[in-house]
Amino acid sequence: MALLVRHWHTKYRLSLFAEIISTRNLFLRNMLEYYNSGVEMIRRDLLTGHWIPYLEHALNLNPCYNEPTNGGEVAANILQNAATGKVYNSEKYSGARRLRDAIVLGFQLQRSAGRDISIPGWYSHAENELGLRPMMPSGERSELHATSANELDIEDFDILHGDLHGLPDTVTFLKSLASLDFNFSSNEKTEKRHLRERLAAAGLFNWEDVIFVSRAPGRLDVMGGIADYSGSLVLQMPIREACHVAVQRSHPSKQRLWKHALARQHEKGEGFRPVVQIVSFGSELSNRAPTFDMDLADFMDGDGPISYEKAHKYFAQDPSQKWAAYVAGTILVLIRELGVQFIDGISILVSSGVPEGKGVSSSAALEVATMSALAAAHGLNISPRDLALLCQKVENHVVGAPCGVMDQMTSACGESNKLLAMVCQPAEVKEQVNIPAHIRFWGIDSGIRHSIGGADYGSVRVGTFMGRQIIKSTTLTLLYQSSTVASSQDCSNGVIHDELDEYDSGLLEKEATLNYLCNLPPHRYEAIYAKILPEEISGQTFMDTHGSHNDPVTTIDPKRTYAIKAPTAHPIYENFHVKAFAALLSATSTDEQLLSLGELLYQSHYSYSKCGLGSDGTDRLVNLVQQMQHRKRNGSDERKGTLFGAKITGGGSGGTVCVLGRNCIQSSEEIIEIQKQYKTATGHLPFIFEGSSPGAGKFGYLKIKRRIHGR
Repeated sequence: MALLVRHWHTKYRLSLFAEIISTRNLFLRNMLEYYNSGVEMIRRDLLTGHWIPYLEHALNLNPCYNEPTNGGEVAANILQNAATGKVYNSEKYSGARRLRDAIVLGFQLQRSAGRDISIPGWYSHAENELGLRPMMPSGERSELHATSANELDIEDFDILHGDLHGLPDTVTFLKSLASLDFNFSSNEKTEKRHLRERLAAAGLFNWEDVIFVSRAPGRLDVMGGIADYSGSLVLQMPIREACHVAVQRSHPSKQRLWKHALARQHEKGEGFRPVVQIVSFGSELSNRAPTFDMDLADFMDGDGPISYEKAHKYFAQDPSQKWAAYVAGTILVLIRELGVQFIDGISILVSSGVPEGKGVSSSAALEVATMSALAAAHGLNISPRDLALLCQKVENHVVGAPCGVMDQMTSACGESNKLLAMVCQPAEVKEQVNIPAHIRFWGIDSGIRHSIGGADYGSVRVGTFMGRQIIKSTTLTLLYQSSTVASSQDCSNGVIHDELDEYDSGLLEKEATLNYLCNLPPHRYEAIYAKILPEEISGQTFMDTHGSHNDPVTTIDPKRTYAIKAPTAHPIYENFHVKAFAALLSATSTDEQLLSLGELLYQSHYSYSKCGLGSDGTDRLVNLVQQMQHRKRNGSDERKGTLFGAKITGGGSGGTVCVLGRNCIQSSEEIIEIQKQYKTATGHLPFIFEGSSPGAGKFGYLKIKRRIHGR
């Protein structure tokens, strides 16, 4: 059964009611889901009374149904559109798919007491035949075992703590976890590329003991982006795709070890020692090793933990296992920052549905999910904010990627269907901003792999911090000159100034100790500093003149030339743009509001490009959105475009574009049309991100124990 909670708005009231229908009635389920009007409930939660998360989710829905209300008319339109080939969406909500659903519904309506009608065999394979939208990574698929998915139920586990929150990907993960506790051989229908990770995962857990499961989503950068490390206000949306991590701690004598790990212990002759063993599903998608293990003693150097620098070198030795730094690195950070002592062995299974290299923070989701599960397994009470800051240390110091903190904060602190408004100084959550019912955000993947550890991102960050240091040096010079030649005019560094009054001196004193560039208003930047900042400067020249750029996570290459002016100006103006965007979200719903919001997105996008963080793919997608917004329609179609703006996201240089549009069916049709046009032009079919889900803090954790059936 499924609980479908629907709500609708009238001029005077909000009405809420629940309707229980069969989960096999896919026609009705998909219609409700497609129009953002339904929340599906897990049967177990329905029967046990766990309704609150679903009701909370339902209250945050933004229904976008503006079609006829006569059921017969709706069905007729669907059939007519499918018959004439007017199919806009290649997914399960397309006319063709809904036609299949309607046929199945017809079969089901023929059922009578004591007699059932078999569902046609072709129906279960229909989704695979469409092939127009990329499938999710294999780690989130339910076909991990030859056993029917219907036989793998969450009833295989006792949930001792936590709630599923109605999240279907969590149910899928638990099913894949349950499927590991089956005997299977290489002769089964398991692809060779999955076999190694499946075999390793099958020997990972003691099924008699408890397992802790966490979930952390990726994020869509709506506004703020790379200005986070300069202290900007940012607006971030947790996406539907998420990473799940299962953790089990075991006494070293009881931990199930892989053969080579056991042999390593025997070779050392020191008895049982705690080991961390990690399996990552979907490893073949990134050409990385599916497993990693190490003795926890390797994190220690005498009586204390090893340095972050030493850990970074340790994980960088083997490129195919560098990914383990994101996971095992959380253990070292907990040791160094909180003094946690890990005396038990740790088994970790990672299954992420957040695509890598698309600029939606797959790494932050992995770090946050891992640390959340470790904290739960070891009884650590860490607030979501503090956990995010610890995870940033993993990425900055163990992985070696100079990211800001907004990714980890969104994954840890975000709420479904809301924008996390945070001032990154260093990580102060202002509020959870409700997305107005008439507005919707999408992410469109450019297919150009994004890496926050790449040279472009790092060099732009170095240039930004150089610019801040030049501004601070300039203010000190101006203050000195104002105190020594207060009655004269002087020319210094290209700035001609008169005697400074008390007000200007006070501002200069503040700017001389500027910690975050975003605390400098745009008008002050234009009035004084824009004139003296160089377009670029060599690393050696900067160090000779100013010394350090005072960024703890990047270093200056003396032989490299760095852009200065554009990377410095970007966060100053971006902070202003984000504040304006946040204010406009609460304005009256008008076309002018949407146009203004869209314009702010466009300005942010082109500012990225000035910094050198653009790409051909993301520029193409933004141009396609503009064309869709302004295109002239043919014939009697007088509809206006319903997409209003787009921008590159995250660290730039590829990845995903955020698109803003009206929350209606036409917008979805236009997104699909852009997807097809991009594929025609580039050969790459973009992944579309839509929907939202709760952050790790809201999800909490699951404490589960395997039910042993007849064994």
